[in-house]
Amino acid sequence: MIKFERHINVSTDNLNLLELLAESCSEFSLSKAKLKDAINKGALWLSRGKYTQRIRKIKKSLQPHDVIHFYYDEKVLNQLPPQAQLMADLNQYSVWYKPYGMLSQGSKWSDHCTIARWAETHLLPQRPAFIVHRLDRAASGLIIIAHSKKMARAFSEIFENHHLQKIYQIIVHGILPDNFDNKMGLEVTEKIDDKSAKSTFYRQEVDQQTQLTLAKVSIETGRKHQIRKHAASIHLPVVGDRLHGDQTKKIPETVNLQLCAVELQFTCPVSQIDKHFKLPSQLSLSLTDLVNLLR
Repeated sequence: MIKFERHINVSTDNLNLLELLAESCSEFSLSKAKLKDAINKGALWLSRGKYTQRIRKIKKSLQPHDVIHFYYDEKVLNQLPPQAQLMADLNQYSVWYKPYGMLSQGSKWSDHCTIARWAETHLLPQRPAFIVHRLDRAASGLIIIAHSKKMARAFSEIFENHHLQKIYQIIVHGILPDNFDNKMGLEVTEKIDDKSAKSTFYRQEVDQQTQLTLAKVSIETGRKHQIRKHAASIHLPVVGDRLHGDQTKKIPETVNLQLCAVELQFTCPVSQIDKHFKLPSQLSLSLTDLVNLLR
């Protein structure tokens, strides 16, 4: 698999971007079609003055002192994005179901497997897309995409002020104890990366034979891998968590991380009307389906 990067200083104007790139990468004998495909998938960047941004237009005019950055990784570019599903289009923002394996954020090598790029290329009419919160690649569920910088700032403020309620479902190894109050939930406040964090677990379904529990989790903070770390800290590791989970559990490689964002509640920054989005049951986690698979 071919992998390389090029950083090209532009000395004169009126240069043809594609010709310049083809000449710089000539030893790899990449066709112009392959170069165009890589550019469309987010492998090309332009530095001009203080700013560096991803570009996709091969007819982009170049200026002296520009720097072109091209990051070509055949393995990455050959990846196919999983299919996201639109839950609601509110014009200035949209709500999507992000499947397992889809990225929230791209890299310098590409962004074609991200939920933002999916939204950009599948919404009609087409609009720019901005990530305002993230779901791990291994997680699935509801995610909000803003369609302007102004709306992205509005949602960032909502998240920073904890004015959005996020509800998740997880399936864990083990049984939540019988003696805890399920109305109050099991509250975990262990710090993550020396920062305060709070997760509350509620038991929904139990399978005694496999010792698995389907639980609902609400979080008041959004630390990295918070739910997975908090679940592991109370000896209830999330099924399929190959980073923080119990590696002694014999789980098939085909079983994905059993963590899904199933509800979002917030006040719409446009209409000021309360919004409540809930993932359809067919896209949520199923303890029955997992138990049948494991058996």
